[in-house]
Amino acid sequence: MKVFAIGLSLLAGLLPINAAHADKLDDIIASGTLRCGVTLDFPPMGMREQDNTPVGFDVDYCNDLAKALGVAAEIVETPFPERIPALMTGRIDIGVASTSDTLERAKTVGMSIPYYAFENAVIANTSVDIADWEGMKGKTIGATAGTYEAIWLEAKVKEWGVGSFRPYQTQADVLLALTQGQIDVTISAIEVANSTLKSGKYPGLKIVGKAPMVPDYVALFTLREEYGLINYLNLFVNQQVRTGRYAELYKKWVGDGEPANLTLPGVYR
Repeated sequence: MKVFAIGLSLLAGLLPINAAHADKLDDIIASGTLRCGVTLDFPPMGMREQDNTPVGFDVDYCNDLAKALGVAAEIVETPFPERIPALMTGRIDIGVASTSDTLERAKTVGMSIPYYAFENAVIANTSVDIADWEGMKGKTIGATAGTYEAIWLEAKVKEWGVGSFRPYQTQADVLLALTQGQIDVTISAIEVANSTLKSGKYPGLKIVGKAPMVPDYVALFTLREEYGLINYLNLFVNQQVRTGRYAELYKKWVGDGEPANLTLPGVYR
């Protein structure tokens, strides 16, 4: 009985410590800063102005989230392959980087409900004879390593048994390779494809048409065990939609039209 009583006393002594343990949401609020990992070579979601200031849909989304938390936003540039490593090494608190909500990624990080959804376009060098997505067969294809597009394209090349696939470190590397003729074709979000051609930075490119891919739902992400922060992110996404801010940001950065529906019929999200 004495041993049991001592055990209970020790347990009681530990409870206040555990109860007082702050999670990442508390840490962010206490620090006064929200560090967002954002990909800045993916216009109109993330890019830099001539004075090097980060701008774009994802940048504004981070700023909105920081404002809701009552803290300052810090934009940390994270190319696509560095998004999850940046989180795991403590460089960022969350990712606002157009990150596909794949089941494979969810084994490593905690993902929110979708905050945006992309459809994808085929972009080719103007010198390449291609009329639609099926014309990619047998071509030299490139994409940013580890992305939704890259995984789909690499699988297609294996399925066709002809052509080749080349992974690149960043979206800018892919577009440069496409402009220089090192690859024939790539796939990118329609918003990014339109923004790229409009910018004039990558001459000699054309949009061929849509790729037959399911919509690419993208999520905010943080450490997998941070349930308090993940719940907050889910509610924040919901609030962005129902207050009209999601539609406002879409119009600002993408243009006229209706932003993609973030829910699927028959599925609760």
